[in-house]
Amino acid sequence: MDDEQEVRAVLRSITAAWDANDADAFAAHYTPDATVVLPGGIFHRDAGEIRAWMAAGFDGPLKGTRGVDEPELVRVGGDGAVVISRTGFLLPGETALPAARERRATWTLRRTPAGWRVAAYANVATAN
Repeated sequence: MDDEQEVRAVLRSITAAWDANDADAFAAHYTPDATVVLPGGIFHRDAGEIRAWMAAGFDGPLKGTRGVDEPELVRVGGDGAVVISRTGFLLPGETALPAARERRATWTLRRTPAGWRVAAYANVATAN
């Protein structure tokens, strides 16, 4: 598998962890010092905060949801990668991502001894 395929596999694994509502598996794909910036001023400063945020979501408003992540651009160079993707989540029973929940995400990944890990993530709404 080449670097781009490995990076895409990480994103598929993150989506699978979301689909399983498994915060531990989700956060395992992030570096210990990873950051996440989301709309509404949300800022997580490490993998522990990311895991706690996702666990609370999966136990609450995100329970039963499924992740959507469709890479639109993948750039890999050396030990770093940037992915721009169309992203969001589906509520139980939904088959298409509603425009109101569609986001454009930027993923920054770093090659580590354990493989590719997310070092930073941010997203913005795409709908007006």
